[in-house]
Amino acid sequence: MDEKIKHVSVEAMFRDLAEQLSLEWVAGRRGGERSLSSETVQKPALALIGHMNFVHPNRVQVLGCAEMDYLRSLAHSALQDSIDHLFSNELAAVVISNGEAAPPLLCEAAERTGTPLFTSTLASPALMSYLGHYLTQSLAETTSRHGVFLEVLGMGVLIKGDAGVGKSELALELVTRGHRLVADDIVELKHVAPDTLEGNCPVLLRDFLEVRGLGILNIRFLFGETAVKLQKNLRLIVELVHPEEIGEVGLNRLDMVASTETILGVAIPKVRIPVAAGRNLAVLVEVAVRNHILKSRGINPVEQFIKRQQAAIDGES
Repeated sequence: MDEKIKHVSVEAMFRDLAEQLSLEWVAGRRGGERSLSSETVQKPALALIGHMNFVHPNRVQVLGCAEMDYLRSLAHSALQDSIDHLFSNELAAVVISNGEAAPPLLCEAAERTGTPLFTSTLASPALMSYLGHYLTQSLAETTSRHGVFLEVLGMGVLIKGDAGVGKSELALELVTRGHRLVADDIVELKHVAPDTLEGNCPVLLRDFLEVRGLGILNIRFLFGETAVKLQKNLRLIVELVHPEEIGEVGLNRLDMVASTETILGVAIPKVRIPVAAGRNLAVLVEVAVRNHILKSRGINPVEQFIKRQQAAIDGES
């Protein structure tokens, strides 16, 4: 499915974080539609003394104790110059931390340039941490995939395959075995770190699983709160396929995880499991996850098997 990059406005950020961060919007209301383009939150200490290369547009600037102490130490003309330097780029927003009052000249510059100016009672390190996390989540590149997403043995597993192959039935059996449902039918994936995709369920589909013959089931009501989970990082893809689609050539008999699938630039290990009558797919998925966990710890059963066979051949020769 199509990949997309999200955008968030300063007004939306204020609406989402105002209570949590004790934000007060003191000036620059007309700049609420400014768009945030980076998850980076800056402290513009060098910009206040004229080094403009250190201020990037469309980012949030946080003024902490050091910056406010510096501004208070300046004479009126020097203070005006310093504030003019800061607002010469199109900033997304400025936040004054530690419960500091906004200087009148700072408020005037914010109003003149249409730059949202906030105050917060939080200390600058905590404030920057919260803002950085929020922006990372909000601005993450996203995409969606068709399938069922579950937490199996603590690992995020996406089960995919053609319609009618048995994805939902397999998911239901895994839930009855103590695993947790994240999403059915559509999985929203966010690129939240260089090698990490976070899977979420669309709000309208949350808790529900559609099984042929049974209809739509509310997994939370049927199996309890522990049977569902809001989000999980994707670590393994299990693709259910018909045996004729693989054949003896396409199935790597020495390695369960013989391929990967790249989503948003992240390579995710993938297992292809043939679907046939009498196969216990839930057990196979559990074993695939256990095997992947072993590999992540440096234990590769395929390499162990090959070494043992090679040692036997060398011994005979």
